[in-house]
Amino acid sequence: MRPKRLFLAALAASTVWTCVHAQSNASGPFVTPSGTLQFSRTDRDFVGMLDRVIFDRFGATTLTHFDDVDNARQTVTRSLVQTDTGAVLYDFRHQPPLVQRSDKRMTVKRVFWQRDEVVMQSSQGWFRFKSGVLTKLQSSTTTYH
Repeated sequence: MRPKRLFLAALAASTVWTCVHAQSNASGPFVTPSGTLQFSRTDRDFVGMLDRVIFDRFGATTLTHFDDVDNARQTVTRSLVQTDTGAVLYDFRHQPPLVQRSDKRMTVKRVFWQRDEVVMQSSQGWFRFKSGVLTKLQSSTTTYH
C-alpha cells in the first residue's frame, strides 16, 4: 500500500508542471530581491555574487541550478544549486540572502517550490529541504504544486 501511495503522490506532483522549474546552467545576471545575482567560475570553484560582491563559493564541475521566480516582479526569489557536496539553497527573500547546505550528494531532476520548503526528485528518490534539514520522503499524501 505504501509504494502505491508514494507513486500516486509522485504522479500528482509530476502532473503540475507549471510550478516545476527546469534546470538551468545560465550564469546570469538574474534580478533578485537582494540584488543582481551572477555566477562565475574561479579555478575549480564557482562563486555566487550579489551586486558584484561574492556571498558564496561552491565546488562543481558544471553550473546547475533551479530557480523560483516571482512572476509578478520577474525576480528570482530562491535558487537551488547542485554542487559537488550536495544541494545549496539560496533564499534571496532575506537580506543578506539565506544560504542553506545539504550534505547529501545527489543529482536533482525536478524541483517543486512550496512556501517554506523545496521538494526535489533525485536519482535517489524524493526529498524535502526545509529549514536547512534534508529529509527523504517515504510516503506522502501531500500534493506538491
